[in-house]
Amino acid sequence: MALRQQETETADVRATDPPDLSKGDVFEVLRNQRRRYVLHYLKGDGGPVELGDLAQQVAAWEYETTTDGVTPAQRKRVYTTLQQTHLPKMDEVGILTFDADRGVIESTDRTHDISVYLEIVPGHEFAWRELYLSLGAISCALVAALWLEIYPFTALSDLTWAGIVAVTVTATAIAHIYHERNMRLGQGDDPPELSYGSDD
Repeated sequence: MALRQQETETADVRATDPPDLSKGDVFEVLRNQRRRYVLHYLKGDGGPVELGDLAQQVAAWEYETTTDGVTPAQRKRVYTTLQQTHLPKMDEVGILTFDADRGVIESTDRTHDISVYLEIVPGHEFAWRELYLSLGAISCALVAALWLEIYPFTALSDLTWAGIVAVTVTATAIAHIYHERNMRLGQGDDPPELSYGSDD
């Protein structure tokens, strides 16, 4: 009897658990800027938030103004789409919980588990993958020049060139790590798009 009751309770828990979150689900949520703003706000705030406060801040980010500068029409537009579309969708996959009756949004374990950050590359910024590809190509060309003993590359020793390459790659990696940390959702006061610009 006790075993059957335990199996029933386990089945009930499984029925209420949200489905496993796939990478496709994550990118479906993150591809929308307004939903990224919601996650940024939740990860930065940490506690339950009122829908009105969330809409006010998201509207301020979208219209690039302060929360006091948001007009009633702008706030209402954001409030409505959050309430009717974005928050229910995010609640469905368990990224947050949305109590529509109370107008309260809370973080879940999945909110904080999403460590995915968005590599936003404005028109004036060089993509990191292209930078590493360039460094690799330059290194290969340098090795070929040294092997063929082409002047003026032979003016420096092989050890000196190896040191230059090592320092360059290490410095680039440090800059990349610093950049990534600042691009994470929930890091800093503004979302990454506003901190680094947008290519829209």
